[in-house]
Amino acid sequence: MSLFAIASILIVISALFGYLNVRYLRLPNTIGLMVITIIFTLLILATSFVDDTLLEHEKQLISQIDFKTVLLDVMLSFLLFAGALHTNFQQLKIQRKPILTFATFSTITSTFLVGVLVYFLLQMLTLEVDFIYCLLFGALISPTDPIAVLGILKQVGAPKNLETKIVGESLFNDGVGVVVFLTIYQIAKGGGDVTFMHVAEMFLVEVIGGIGLGFLLGWITYKLLKSIDDYDVEVIITIAAVMGGTVLAQYLHLSAPLAMVTAGLIVGHDTVRQTTMSKTTEQYVDKFWELIDILLNTILFVMIGMEILILTYNHQYILAGIFCVPTLLLARYLSLMLPIKLFAKKLDFVPNTNLIMTWGGLRGGISIALALSLTSEMHRDLFLVITYIVVVFSIIGQGLTVGKLIKRLSKE
Repeated sequence: MSLFAIASILIVISALFGYLNVRYLRLPNTIGLMVITIIFTLLILATSFVDDTLLEHEKQLISQIDFKTVLLDVMLSFLLFAGALHTNFQQLKIQRKPILTFATFSTITSTFLVGVLVYFLLQMLTLEVDFIYCLLFGALISPTDPIAVLGILKQVGAPKNLETKIVGESLFNDGVGVVVFLTIYQIAKGGGDVTFMHVAEMFLVEVIGGIGLGFLLGWITYKLLKSIDDYDVEVIITIAAVMGGTVLAQYLHLSAPLAMVTAGLIVGHDTVRQTTMSKTTEQYVDKFWELIDILLNTILFVMIGMEILILTYNHQYILAGIFCVPTLLLARYLSLMLPIKLFAKKLDFVPNTNLIMTWGGLRGGISIALALSLTSEMHRDLFLVITYIVVVFSIIGQGLTVGKLIKRLSKE
């Protein structure tokens, strides 16, 4: 099947399921699409006992989609740039210290907490897994997913300073989380050949280099937009910044996600908009990236729903996934505790910020993509099942209730 045919099928399915959600379920798009896709896939599995034609077609489609490459190397840069472009820069600037602390300290702390807790949990379930692989799982599951978070928070009416913390953390801890995962992945593959200095150097180069590249891309884009007034070309320039910047980051072994977040924040800054874009250009840039965001989100959550077909159905794996849900929530709560205590009084945090950020820290497609990149020696099948259960609970269970939780707890 050609690339065009695969893309066409995904968009047709996404449009159909999107229509069904808007027409009947009326859930937030990300949640509704995944619910419908999972139900659709389960129905196909059920009908396969009579006729497996549809099941074979869906399996063939899924087998030809490299979920990890499609998400991490193609879609993620567009989604992060679009998310950062529409983030309130002034609020982000005010909340920059806690956001950066959440994105770095809390992500790394959560990685180790999850690694330790999951190691002992799996031992209790008689699943023998080395600690380094549990730590690797901690790295892939700890970052909250900006793609899932952004889509849902837009509709819940959260206080602006709280929304900025959750969105800002999600945008940056995604890039940091991928770097932490790749660092531990190298240790897991290389064993004793990887030194601490090598790990530290790799981490710093990826993170600082990615942010630095993002600033450079944002500055170049700003200068180009300022020198002309043609909305068609200016929209194309923003596309070029994302695509060219992603390829350059990958070539230089820098963090493309952090580069795209940084570039998006610079281009989306109110001062930059006012000095570089006419009202017409600003409207076209905003609408274009809003459409890209919606389209790619739609396709992504349909693909997540379909990934249920590649899971290994083992009762111990499923049990481990169920027990991991409260374990991960506990680890996230503990990892946020110290930073929130440090900044709460100075920046006037809303009541129960830790509880809200714990429940509002959704996991999504990035965690599944990273789990898919594991090797069989790293217990890929086990961690993929656990990750899928956590992601489904996160998006459906937490996503449907986070709005009510914010309204209730933020006013106490």
